[in-house]
Amino acid sequence: MMKMVASERLKYKRSFAKKLALTAPLFFVLYGAVIRFYLPDQSSLPWELLLSMIFNWWPVLFIPVGIALLCTLAENREKKAGNYRSLRSNNISIPKLWFSKIIVIGYYMLASSIVLMFAAVAAGLLTAGGDVPLADIIGSSLLIWLVSLSLIPIHLFAAVRFGAFGGLALGVAGIIAGVLAADRPVWIVVPWSWPIRLMSPLIGVHPNGVRLDLGDPLLDPSVIPEGIATSLLFLAVFSALTAYWFARREVR
Repeated sequence: MMKMVASERLKYKRSFAKKLALTAPLFFVLYGAVIRFYLPDQSSLPWELLLSMIFNWWPVLFIPVGIALLCTLAENREKKAGNYRSLRSNNISIPKLWFSKIIVIGYYMLASSIVLMFAAVAAGLLTAGGDVPLADIIGSSLLIWLVSLSLIPIHLFAAVRFGAFGGLALGVAGIIAGVLAADRPVWIVVPWSWPIRLMSPLIGVHPNGVRLDLGDPLLDPSVIPEGIATSLLFLAVFSALTAYWFARREVR
């Protein structure tokens, strides 16, 4: 299995997918530089406001579209390399190949989250005053990454089954579904809403990007372990189901 993961990682060497994962978070550094230009001298934004923006935009926009792009690009590489035809002549476990794809995309999403941490600190140093809330930045980045892993098998399945258009269309649909469900009781059954919803108690931001008032029900921290458990269970179940589908598809 480790060899298959290493082999899958090699496919990302000097690829656009790798560049995308590592450069997308740098948008927030650029944003910070632009805001700094327009701020009056000796003035700054509160860290709370900056983190509300970063950790609302990241799960709402970048996570669904970013994962959809990574999965679509991964599938496009396989099609250009022969569309899995060589697998029929080699002794390769097809389910393990599928799992290795999920693991490697998750690895690059983790790398993207680490870059996000540095980007958030850099944006804050440009625009915000006071001590850097490092614990909030690290905790929020890793929590979004963890619960977003469940989206990888969904978008990988869509890219393989429906092609590039279907995979990217699901990413756009995920943005809409995530925002609409995140502040409602149905959030727990909508995977795209999980990273958005969990930012409410952690960062104090409404799914629509507005700061929450004290006492707001969305600040209830009990949703965090509930969201983590649900997302990991969904990841395990849906990864297994899609791996079975992928193996059957290759046999035909």
